[in-house]
Amino acid sequence: MLKNICVAQFNLLKSATSLQQQVRTTFVLKRKYDPLLHKTNEKPRRMRAKNFIYELVEDTLVKKRPNMEVVLKTFVEGVGDKGDVVSMKPHFVYNKLLLPGLATYKTPENIAKYAKTEAEMSVVKHSSPYAQRTVNMLETIVLAVVMNKDEPWVLEPWHIKASLRKAGFHCREECITLPKERIEGPDLRKENKEFCCTITINKLEQATLKCRIHHWSTDPSERLPYVLEHWKLPSEPLLGLSDKTESTEKHV
Repeated sequence: MLKNICVAQFNLLKSATSLQQQVRTTFVLKRKYDPLLHKTNEKPRRMRAKNFIYELVEDTLVKKRPNMEVVLKTFVEGVGDKGDVVSMKPHFVYNKLLLPGLATYKTPENIAKYAKTEAEMSVVKHSSPYAQRTVNMLETIVLAVVMNKDEPWVLEPWHIKASLRKAGFHCREECITLPKERIEGPDLRKENKEFCCTITINKLEQATLKCRIHHWSTDPSERLPYVLEHWKLPSEPLLGLSDKTESTEKHV
């Protein structure tokens, strides 16, 4: 019985030691005080205590690892297109590109294997690795379009351009497509009503941008009360409002 227990404990210890992994903790040191030199063919001098004081030169644990170069197998948003050779941090490459199978190591064989053919180059699906990211950002916001409360106006692309600039987006007027229906004011019935316009990016990708009309007056006494975080509140559609009001007036 005692022999079996000893054998079992020995097996457990053996399995535990086999699970140990090598840890690379290398420290580069140098002596703070160099030992004295000795004469030729004589016994070296005994080193003193101060000769065993070391200064840290380099710690490999905190050393910045160089970027890795990989070849993309397909389009990756924010990284590149198929066949592109990208250089990125090792942690991102391992977890986001190599493990999901979106990229492979950079070798002459892989570069030739995943290079785009003429047919693939003729069909442009993405104008830029970052274009889709811009589309996602535009489609998640609700743009406040501030219009004059005292003077008549007709909504034009430059109004959307100015509102986008306030929100941190720079866009050309020719890239903005307004709804077919004419939007004019001032009309307090359109306050905080929502409509959509289309933003074209690099003449290829399109984003649907949600907008809301907000009236503003230069006279402080005529200004509407400020609505905190208006984009979180429910809103009615702006287009088709005049038709609904006319139909309700006829029924009344």
